[in-house]
Amino acid sequence: MKITSKFTYIAAMLVLCAGSAHGAETFRYGTVAIKGDAGFVYMGTQPGITKKYGADIDLQAFQGDAILLKALIAGQIDAYIGNPGGPMIAASKGANIKIVGCPWPGLTYALYTKSDVGSVADLRGKTIGVSAPGALPDLFAKAVVMSAGMTASDVKFTVSGSDAERVAAVAAGVTAAAPSSSEFTAKAASLGLKQLVHARDIVPKYIRFCIMTRGDLLKSEPGRVEAFLAAQIDGFSKALNDKKAMTELSFEKANLPKDDPSPELIYNEVTQYNAVDPTMAVNVENLAWMRDLLVKTGNIKGDFDPATMVDTAVLTKARALASSKQ
Repeated sequence: MKITSKFTYIAAMLVLCAGSAHGAETFRYGTVAIKGDAGFVYMGTQPGITKKYGADIDLQAFQGDAILLKALIAGQIDAYIGNPGGPMIAASKGANIKIVGCPWPGLTYALYTKSDVGSVADLRGKTIGVSAPGALPDLFAKAVVMSAGMTASDVKFTVSGSDAERVAAVAAGVTAAAPSSSEFTAKAASLGLKQLVHARDIVPKYIRFCIMTRGDLLKSEPGRVEAFLAAQIDGFSKALNDKKAMTELSFEKANLPKDDPSPELIYNEVTQYNAVDPTMAVNVENLAWMRDLLVKTGNIKGDFDPATMVDTAVLTKARALASSKQ
C-alpha cells in the first residue's frame, strides 16, 4: 500500500521548473519536507546572511530524499541537504555525487508506535511505514529492526509518505510503527502514540544530514559552492546561538500553529546532544559505518569506500570566508 500523494512527483517537478527561471547565478538548493526544524535549515538562506557572501540561494522543499537525489543527478538542483545513505548507494554505482559537509551529524530521529507495543521485537510480522527505498526512514527502520536481532524480512515495510503522514498512519492504525523526526515526541501522546526507541540509543553513528552536490559543479564553479557553503556555516551558527530566531523562522517556514511545541523541542534536543555542527565536519568513520549498514540491507557492495565521495576542499575555503565575515 502506498499512502503518499500521487501528485508528489508532479509537484516537485513543477517547483524545479520554476526554480530554473531564476538567474544563472541562483544556487538551487533542496531539502526534505519542512517541519519544526526548518529554522536550522533555512537560516543560511535568509537575506541577512546570503548578502554577506553575494549568494543568491533558492531553497525548495520536497517530499523526500529520493526525489532530491534524482533532481541533483539530473542537474535540476545544485545541492541538497539530506541523508547520505541514498547518495552513497548512487555513488557506489558511478554517480558523480560528492559530500561537501555534514551540518547535522546527530540523528534526531525515533520510531513511533501505539502504546501497546512494548519492544522492537513486538513488531515481528507487523507493518512499518517508511519512505522510498534507500532513504533515511527506510534505512533507519531497517537498522532498528536489525538491532533487535531480526531481519528486514521479519516485518513488512510500506511507503507511507512524509514524516507527518507516516505518524498519522500509525495513529490511524494503518501501520504498526513509523520512523520520524524526534520532534514528533511532543505530539505523540495526543495522538495515542509513544516513542519506542530513539536513534541515539540504537544507531549513534547514523548521520542525519549532509550536503551533497555534483563533482562537475565543484570543478566548474567552485566559487559559487564556496559562497553557498559559507552562508550555510553562518546560518547554522546563528540558529544554534539564537533560539528565538531559530524557532521564529521554523514557525514561519513550516506555517505551524502558535502553540506548536516542536520547534522548541528540536532546538533543545539539538543543543543538548550536540546534534548540529556548524563547521560541517565530515566523519568518514561514520560514513563507513553507514556503508556497512547498507551492505547488510543489500543496498551496496562492501568494497565501496565512502571516502571517495567526500570532497571538503571547498568547505575549507568556505570556513575561512565565513570567519572573515563575522
